[in-house]
Amino acid sequence: MSQIAANEITLHYESAGQGQPLLFITGVGYGAWFWHKLTPDLSRHYRVITFDNRGVGQSSRVDGPYSTALLAADAAGLLDALGIESAYVVGHSLGGFIAQELALARPALVSKLVLAATTSGGPNVVPITPEALDVLLNRSGDPLELIRRGIAVACAPGFAGTHPDVVAELLAYRLSGPIAPAHYQAQVMAGAQHNAEARLGQITCPVNVLFGEHDRVAPPANATLLAGLLPQASVTIIPHTGHIFPIEDPAATVQALLDFLL
Repeated sequence: MSQIAANEITLHYESAGQGQPLLFITGVGYGAWFWHKLTPDLSRHYRVITFDNRGVGQSSRVDGPYSTALLAADAAGLLDALGIESAYVVGHSLGGFIAQELALARPALVSKLVLAATTSGGPNVVPITPEALDVLLNRSGDPLELIRRGIAVACAPGFAGTHPDVVAELLAYRLSGPIAPAHYQAQVMAGAQHNAEARLGQITCPVNVLFGEHDRVAPPANATLLAGLLPQASVTIIPHTGHIFPIEDPAATVQALLDFLL
């Protein structure tokens, strides 16, 4: 990884491939690693840029509060520091909120947008399922068990039991560089306070709304709701996957992205 000064902090990022820049923005608690299964294939077509949001990984571990607008300013600062004037942007979960704010604040920076496993925020979305909300908010108890519960609910029902290799990889990642509780909470609260429903009509670039069929964190009924708020939006549902479909089925995720971006 490399590091760069952006928005008065230090961001750690990775860049692979050449051509049109393709920026990925992650959700709560994850860093650039989240996209590692997609990068080899996508970097044959694009310059793939991944990074750790503030508070995560090797980026600045600064205290909150955070907002999605602040995190979007970090992403914009990264692109500016890299000399990139326009990029395709993919935001997952909280990263989808951040990507919305980036496209709203700096529309020239975002030429195509993928909003993955996310919503507009606000009171009119289909809410997170109770089981996923419990995992997100209940952070007491054995840390390893909390991580296991989080993985199980982030994947499609039954996936964790039939893919122990993927679970082991996720466990190893989460244990190798755990996010501090205060920074985790700052990210969660940034997402909880996000509401772009009334503003999304200002995003005029082409948008693909991308969901897993069995997402329990951002239920897929939100896909059509979100697309309906955007002037140029299509919807793609990846079958047999949950919230973290880039990890569960990277091949299908790559294909969905290429179908939209190429």
